[in-house]
Amino acid sequence: MHEWFGATGGSENVFLSLCKVLPEAKGFVLWRDRDARRGLDLHESWLARTPFRRAKAAALPLMPVTWRTLTRERFDVVISSSHAFAHTVKLPSAPQARYLSYVHSPARYLWSPDHDGRGSNGLLALPRAVLRAADVRLSRHVDSYAANSREVRNRIRRFWKRDARIIHPPVDVDYFRAAPDQQRRQDRDYLLGVGRWIPYKKFDLMIEIADAAGLPLVVAGSGPEEEALRRRAALARVPVTFEVRPTRNRLRELYWGASCLLFPTHEDFGIIPVEAMACGTPVLGLRRGGVLETVVDGETGFLVDSDDPRAYAALLHQADDLDRDRIQGHADVFSASVFREKIAVWVTDETS
Repeated sequence: MHEWFGATGGSENVFLSLCKVLPEAKGFVLWRDRDARRGLDLHESWLARTPFRRAKAAALPLMPVTWRTLTRERFDVVISSSHAFAHTVKLPSAPQARYLSYVHSPARYLWSPDHDGRGSNGLLALPRAVLRAADVRLSRHVDSYAANSREVRNRIRRFWKRDARIIHPPVDVDYFRAAPDQQRRQDRDYLLGVGRWIPYKKFDLMIEIADAAGLPLVVAGSGPEEEALRRRAALARVPVTFEVRPTRNRLRELYWGASCLLFPTHEDFGIIPVEAMACGTPVLGLRRGGVLETVVDGETGFLVDSDDPRAYAALLHQADDLDRDRIQGHADVFSASVFREKIAVWVTDETS
């Protein structure tokens, strides 16, 4: 089970990897976007046939009941890939099933509205409280949780009063380790920011860091903040280049050509820093969340306890001295093969 299946991102990639580990399992989603990956045999819920598929916020109150009425089929094991309410799935036709849930995060707009502005409106306080209570009450049957990071495991303990094992998301380190060409490896003449262009990712701060360091910046991704970021970039004293929706191959080239990845954001895990490290590119990040588990401070990058662009800029010359082979080797800890092994052990432990 997975929430909604959109253009493939971090949670979708985890779901796809789960499908590879358990190829004979049946896949269900609330809905799939029109431009989502084709060729997947995914069964959609009744929400897919309504306007709610285009309004996630409006669909939230309907998700718990949808997960309870998804199918009449019987299953021995039900595994959810959850960042909203998928972990509450319970099939009336399968009362004796084992329910396992891989959690990307408890819904941030419910439990961490200070971190995710979608739930921060004061008028939403009452609906948020009701949905929080439902989130806890409807998930008591879950037999085992797996969290994608220590950060998320701590949230599960704090919000749901449950424990979880940690299984980091799979990263295709083998693909990113392969240099596009040797010349790219020698360039490393710009800073790089990668991700969705939304406020909490702090791409505006990345522009300020590049400005303070006097180094060019490449911003790769897409999102609703594009216009605002382009206006901010026009005021910068350094070149800022936008790469809109780069292909996977182009993204690898950008990682290999960068002197450092800027990641001044608080993420649950953060696959992008691991992809960069697989290319031998050091990470300059905020000392919060998932990078505490992925970046070895002083060895594969540097972590900063500040939003001051000068604090980041001051470390960039040290990043040039880091051992890029050591950086690449560290990324192996988060490979897809390690993920598959840990998922297999989890499922076996919880269903044997």
